Amino acid sequence: MRIALGVEYDGRPYCGWQSQPNGMTVQDTLQQALSRIAAMPISVIAAGRTDTGVHALEQVVHFETAIERPLTAWVRGVNALLPDSIAVRWAHPVSDEFHARFSAQGRSYRYLLINRSVRSPVHAGKAGWFHLPLDISAMREAAQHLLGEHDFSAFRAAECQAKSPVKCLNNIDIYKDGEMLVFDFAANAFLHHMVRNLVGCLVYVGKGKYPPQWLAEVLAGRERRLAAPTFSPDGLYLRRIQYDAKWGLPQIQEI
Repeated sequence: MRIALGVEYDGRPYCGWQSQPNGMTVQDTLQQALSRIAAMPISVIAAGRTDTGVHALEQVVHFETAIERPLTAWVRGVNALLPDSIAVRWAHPVSDEFHARFSAQGRSYRYLLINRSVRSPVHAGKAGWFHLPLDISAMREAAQHLLGEHDFSAFRAAECQAKSPVKCLNNIDIYKDGEMLVFDFAANAFLHHMVRNLVGCLVYVGKGKYPPQWLAEVLAGRERRLAAPTFSPDGLYLRRIQYDAKWGLPQIQEI
């Protein structure tokens, strides 16, 4: 039997998603709880990895098990064994053709940025921070140069393992909510550090270091050294994974 799960987590206590020998990852912690419910080892495959300190509103995973359990066991039962920083939001049986990573049609990320002169203790670890005023209109104009299918090598981490740097960025939405700036990105897939590098470049434009057209030049240059430094992971959230409706996965409401 193949089961898909929607998982929400606070990435601060963990060394990212991917399993590591020290066991201090989201994947390791989730697998330990699932294995206790199943009374046998369980391994999960995720839609994508997240780095140290990066959060998820809905990571999607799947796993195989021959053990019959009610779906509530894979949600409430597992959550009773997980720390407060991780929760399973839903469980859904899927056919063997479903794959959390390869069946995904798109992914979306959100970056939260406090924009005020002093840092926010309340949002520490949950939002990035920039102290100078930012021009939202300039950032929105710059973002338009990124839309569509491009070679995003200029925004790719050196250790990125993606086979191709060509991705299709479908949407970028930038808006303000009080002192918080919200950046929403949607694409068919993302490169390692791509969102954080895009945010860094947009902040450069927003503070007036470069004009909006500069982002088009960076994109065309295809060299990481041309772009801004990688922005903090604190405000980055894996927001949602998009799948074909045929899989019948639950639709959650964001908090």
